[in-house]
Amino acid sequence: MPPLVAIGLAIATRRVVVSLIAGVFLAALILEAGNPLVAIVTAGRSFFWPSLCDFDHLRVFAFTLMMGAMVGVVGRTGGIRVIVAEFIRRTSSRRSGQLMIWGMGLLIFFDDYANTMLLGTTMQPLTDRLKISREKLAYIVDSTAAPVAGLALVSTWVAGEIGYIDDGLKGLRFVGETPDGMQLFLSTIPYRFYVLWSLVMVAFVGLSNRDFGAMFRVERDTWTHGLDPVHEDHMDPTLLAHEVLRWESAILPLMVTIMTICGVLGVTGWSASVEQGELLSWVSVIGNSNSYSALVCGALAGLVTASVTAVMLSRITWNEVVGGAYRGCAMMIPCLVILWTAWSLSTATGKDYLGTGHYLGNLIQDELPIAWLPTIVFLLSSVVSFSTGTSWGTMALLLPQVIPVVHQMLAVKSGGVLATDPILIATTGSVLAGAIFGDHCSPISDTTVLSSQASGCDLMDHVRTQLPYAAATALISVVFGTFPVGFGWNVWVCLPLGVAAIAVGLWVFGRRVDE
Repeated sequence: MPPLVAIGLAIATRRVVVSLIAGVFLAALILEAGNPLVAIVTAGRSFFWPSLCDFDHLRVFAFTLMMGAMVGVVGRTGGIRVIVAEFIRRTSSRRSGQLMIWGMGLLIFFDDYANTMLLGTTMQPLTDRLKISREKLAYIVDSTAAPVAGLALVSTWVAGEIGYIDDGLKGLRFVGETPDGMQLFLSTIPYRFYVLWSLVMVAFVGLSNRDFGAMFRVERDTWTHGLDPVHEDHMDPTLLAHEVLRWESAILPLMVTIMTICGVLGVTGWSASVEQGELLSWVSVIGNSNSYSALVCGALAGLVTASVTAVMLSRITWNEVVGGAYRGCAMMIPCLVILWTAWSLSTATGKDYLGTGHYLGNLIQDELPIAWLPTIVFLLSSVVSFSTGTSWGTMALLLPQVIPVVHQMLAVKSGGVLATDPILIATTGSVLAGAIFGDHCSPISDTTVLSSQASGCDLMDHVRTQLPYAAATALISVVFGTFPVGFGWNVWVCLPLGVAAIAVGLWVFGRRVDE
């Protein structure tokens, strides 16, 4: 009941935090035989407080806040806009313009909000000059930002995703090596079909210069008549008001962050592998590394580098650095609150209290074919994300519940579960992918709203033009991804089939607006 109530309330009220808190309180109420006063004490003492004080959770908080602060400082220096401006100067066609925006979206991988706001505002002059609609700009920005941030090892998303997966893995037993959150996170990357193919769809739309659905009509009108005058006042001139713009202010912090994370992962993983007498390999080093320490060290190194380069190269004051860092941290607070309440609900439904995952596994193991799990979980995750407007909240709600259920079903079927089981990996990846698909389609999603605002187009116009692309990609993800993988197909066979389906679909259903 607690996770069911939390998910139901989140869909009905669109308030994820309140819904998670209600789920935690209901769990405490059940454990305390319906006594509400004792349940409040139990919820605080046994669920909320331990989740807040957990050392790994505190490191996730620290990493997320420092990454947010680094993003804020980098945004204040304007270094990324220098890089963008140079690309704009070298772009002369609709095809190259769309591909360049897509490529810049891949490069700004460290945060989806930063990606959306930076590209949406800075690329408007380019799209206007090339007669690319603001709706197309919003689509490229929105369909690149969350997917690349969700995949990147260095981003404001990764600690949360790994944390949710770790919560789902708590107390589970595997045959052979027991995976941690980092290992399962990395394993799911090729199984996140919608995320990978949405990036491919954006690239193919730009490369082929073909569109379909509502986007084709908007693009044709823009090509024929130019930009609608109502869009021309959406640019915020204060976003470009920087004293000295240096590209190094953006690149150096990211390079330092990546190198520090990789270095700490290598050192801690190597040391642990040697101590355990394991054969040294990339898998063993990453699997034995201290991922949380690596993320915290990398974020701290990146923040320090961003602050120093901002003062020395961009010549802004330390007060401005602090202001940028503060705004970046404030941007991450809602995500941290979701993390905290989700961890609390995960504790309440874990094996030490309600045991929700094991109960559900026993309940449905004979009713639901295991082969359908990746597809069903992808669709469920999509519905929850669409209804609530938050991919973070969807991952927080579902991952700690889905992973134990899948583990229980696999254990009953085969007597033991391998960390490399494709069903386990694909179902976990389906939560991460479905959360982003629902988020792309939802008009109440924060990134959907930000994309439309930053790109200077109407919110519902953005939703209406992006929806056919997102739905087509999701359909391909089910037909060529989650469904065949569930029935034993190799993921490396499915991936090129999905790419081919996107290319054929665009060729058959898409039309060029400039013909």
